[in-house]
Amino acid sequence: MKTIALLLSVLAISMASHAQSNELNFTEAQSLAQKEGKHIIVIFKGSDWCAPCIKLEKEILNTEEFKQLTKKHFITVTADFPRKKSNQLPEERQKHNAALAEKYNSNGYFPLVAVVDAKGKLLGALGYEKKSVSQYVEKLKAF
Repeated sequence: MKTIALLLSVLAISMASHAQSNELNFTEAQSLAQKEGKHIIVIFKGSDWCAPCIKLEKEILNTEEFKQLTKKHFITVTADFPRKKSNQLPEERQKHNAALAEKYNSNGYFPLVAVVDAKGKLLGALGYEKKSVSQYVEKLKAF
């Protein structure tokens, strides 16, 4: 019985660590975008301090409709910049996000959804807009 409990604990821990690290980095996203003929959306957010970011996530980004509509046209990369110590990302991810911000969000605008082609060229960007999910996705696709 103890062996089963131990195995379940190890499995739960490994699944949790995989869930935290399963987000694509930009290089992986570029490779997928080239392979699948899609653009990349880079979502810049402050998940624990930016009120418009939280609103955009709730109203648009976290909806099933957004996930389904963007899945057809985009590869998604998230660049989160949490401020609370308890929400800090691993150092490698922080560096990755900082490099993306330097290239695609040098003004530090939050939230920002940048549309980038597979070669890394910025095509356009949107902040928070009070629109329906389909209207928001159409604006992203227009870039």
